[in-house]
Amino acid sequence: MEELKDTSIHKMASKLINAIKSLNDYTDLFKNVQKLACNPNVDKNDMRQSLEDAIRESGLETEIRNLIFQLIRTNLKIDRVFDAEQTPSQVDPLVYLRRAGAQWDRRVRKSLYTMCAELKVYAQGQPRTSSDRDELLTKWDELSNYSVDLACYRPVYAPKDLLDVLLQIPKWEFSHIPLKVKKLCDLGTHYNDLLREESYYSVWDLNTQCERVLAMKHATLCQHILKKGNIPATYRGAMWSYVLGSHITDFDIDYWNKLKGNVLSTDHIVDKLVFKDVQLTASNDDQYFVFEDVLYQIMLCFSRDTQIGEMVLGENYHQKPKTYEAPPSGVVPFHGICMFAAPFCYLFDSPIHLYYSFRAFYVRYCHRLTTINTHPQGIVSICLLFEKLLQSHEPKLWSHFRELQIHPIRVVFKWLMRAFSGHLPPDQLLVLWDLILGFDSLEILALFAIIILSFRKESILQVVTLESIDAILADLSSIKVIPLIKLALSRD
Repeated sequence: MEELKDTSIHKMASKLINAIKSLNDYTDLFKNVQKLACNPNVDKNDMRQSLEDAIRESGLETEIRNLIFQLIRTNLKIDRVFDAEQTPSQVDPLVYLRRAGAQWDRRVRKSLYTMCAELKVYAQGQPRTSSDRDELLTKWDELSNYSVDLACYRPVYAPKDLLDVLLQIPKWEFSHIPLKVKKLCDLGTHYNDLLREESYYSVWDLNTQCERVLAMKHATLCQHILKKGNIPATYRGAMWSYVLGSHITDFDIDYWNKLKGNVLSTDHIVDKLVFKDVQLTASNDDQYFVFEDVLYQIMLCFSRDTQIGEMVLGENYHQKPKTYEAPPSGVVPFHGICMFAAPFCYLFDSPIHLYYSFRAFYVRYCHRLTTINTHPQGIVSICLLFEKLLQSHEPKLWSHFRELQIHPIRVVFKWLMRAFSGHLPPDQLLVLWDLILGFDSLEILALFAIIILSFRKESILQVVTLESIDAILADLSSIKVIPLIKLALSRD
């Protein structure tokens, strides 16, 4: 047993070493260790211990720990999912779902290329004219004043399109999909920290706690404190940066400038789709319209970021993911995509800091909500969890929907796919996203959707049309996240 344990540790260590060496910051990290090795306090006769002490005292140990924290919960975690799934001797019960995911991806790409053909533009983009480039550069900080004709452009797809595809898959029944999801008791265990009343929290002022945690610079501590859902807004951006691993380096600044340069030099059809999406969503939202200019910057650079396609690993299908000519990021803009970035505008003043935190959040969570996949945190699993919770804990609502022949997912899908962005007030949305980051799980979305329906159950039971139900659920401005989630988790 000890030999197996040692082998497992060795394999994990080897994966971590290779992953760290592939990072952009590896060269600087290695140079810093070399400098410490030359420190007079490092004894060549006790090299290992004295170097470890020097690394600890310099603060480099914390940086390395945070790197390992990020790598274990992303790259290496996905490797374990792959290892568990690959059973060639067995028939894959989810093959139809994987095939549907591939078909949906092809459909989205085809829609984009068809739009390019109709408008007679190149999908790969074309060089901007000097006048267009100069205007874009001059108005970079006020892109709402940049003149662009969007009359012929439309979103490639919307949440409703993805939902229609999900519900039309042959033999589709969410409750019959052989994906493993948690029961309410399991969720109670997973989110136990949220329910626990910790007496020692009353000893310290919450602001002091946050300052002490941030001073220690440990990502794991930042993640832990987010689990309470009561972080003062002043510290939220810094906490998120540590948990997402989105602190800015010189390389990141250079890369941002490269993305900006690409936007200025090349005209892509996705540029118009970005402008169209921001105008249709954030610009019409009372809570986000003031961030219109910075959202243009963020989403334009996002569309050029080829690293995104590399970071979103091929976890959805067993076959090797395909590469596409356009857009460079691999992410086709859809109706509402900018609403994933909009909440970050409340956390960061700098577009660069905003961009890298948003990008990390998108890669870690959001992309799984916009594709058909079998991931435990994917949109299919979240919908399945919602449906099972509704059946078991709100049978009256479930029966009411069935009698009306309304699929309950239709009522909440827009919430789930956008992680409630644009539906909850920003202050409550950020609390909900605190919990997503703190517990590293999107399952809270399904649970929160259930408790909202429960909260308005009596009104829902009195109406008989989907439009009426949507009207009852349209205004979430009075909803408070933490009390409702605690109420849901406290159910027997």
